[in-house]
Amino acid sequence: MMRLWGRRSSINVQKVLWCLAELGLEEGKDFERIDAGLHFGKNRTPEFLKLNPNGLVPTLEDGNLVLWESNTILRYLIRQHDPANRFAKDIATQYQSEKWMDWQLGTMWPTIRIAFLGLTRAPENERNYEVIRKSYQDANQLLGLLDQQLARTTFCSGNSFHIGDITLALCVSRWILLHQTFPDKTGERPQLHNIDSWMKRIETETKYSMVAEKELNIVK
Repeated sequence: MMRLWGRRSSINVQKVLWCLAELGLEEGKDFERIDAGLHFGKNRTPEFLKLNPNGLVPTLEDGNLVLWESNTILRYLIRQHDPANRFAKDIATQYQSEKWMDWQLGTMWPTIRIAFLGLTRAPENERNYEVIRKSYQDANQLLGLLDQQLARTTFCSGNSFHIGDITLALCVSRWILLHQTFPDKTGERPQLHNIDSWMKRIETETKYSMVAEKELNIVK
């Protein structure tokens, strides 16, 4: 049985849980999940650091194989555990999806993460609201690029759902929740209608609701 280390509220753990759900794999039946990170601890124990010297979640054990880095885990899962060919697409679709995965990890998330951590983790007396607002407004500009893509395609890589949509949707959900919860701190959120329509498709056509946390006081 596979073993996944990581708390459910982590965006990177949610990526993996969502992918597992899309593949029809159930927690407790097909894989074991162990809460780790933040108040759960365990990620600095010798046992965990032997698996992942970074001390971060998620970490996946599948037999003798140990993987960390959430996007790598997603790529592995659809290669190794997709007998129904849920994600078996042509090469163009695959790499369009991977392009957006890398963009989310290297461009989008580092930008909005400043606002996210500032508003959900930092104590009030340590919050720099000018920096938080800039982070959120910069994210608005970046998501305009995704909105342009979704004006042309149903999902990020074409007309079918792929793992790139998983990474993007979890990031977008935090962007939406931050503004809903702290509108006076984030500043305005533009109406990106293509993203709104895409998120509705995500919510109705995928397993998104099985893993997404809806409250920022939980997603910390």
